[in-house]
Amino acid sequence: MKLYTWDTPNGQKPVLLLEEIGAQYEIVPVNILEGAQDDETFRAVNPNGKIPAMRDADLVIFESGAILLHFSEKSGRFMPQDPAARMTALSWIFWQVGGLGPMAGQWGHFARREERDAYAEKRYLDETLRLLAVLEKGLENDGWLAGGAYTIADMMAWPWANPLLGMFGASGAIGEGEFPAVRRWAEAIANREATVRGMAKLKVAIAG
Repeated sequence: MKLYTWDTPNGQKPVLLLEEIGAQYEIVPVNILEGAQDDETFRAVNPNGKIPAMRDADLVIFESGAILLHFSEKSGRFMPQDPAARMTALSWIFWQVGGLGPMAGQWGHFARREERDAYAEKRYLDETLRLLAVLEKGLENDGWLAGGAYTIADMMAWPWANPLLGMFGASGAIGEGEFPAVRRWAEAIANREATVRGMAKLKVAIAG
């Protein structure tokens, strides 16, 4: 199996699950900083030209959510079996794909530009903070997003939420005591053996 990826929030998601299930896979770095996502060889894997993408034997999968759903179903792990809990997990997965990722990504884009746009920065910052408050509410009961256990819903959200806590804290956008449930959840995932192992493996692969 080959995982075409880079060290970004979306690029980290499949690594979390693949390490948890003990999959044997090769990381193929796609240097998006140098435009490798536009190479014909990568476009043959993902016509949308975005990471991550995956080859599992003859099956080609792109979009992080699709990759995680495929391997959770294939392994029978990290997705609730109870129908109601499964729908809750899917709701959070789509929430991340349609909300937290795009909004945080747009904030990061505008915050890094040399030509600043105060309106755009505030718009995306405010929406990202709102979404973090939604995540906080979702984690208040049992500490996980679906079914009372760690699932791919958590794996989808963590790579985006975890760095935001540090960046927003450093910039003063959030206070030290804000989002306590998100902070506990983020730390618990960061300290999992599979997370530590996978993030280290990704960094080694990217470094070449």
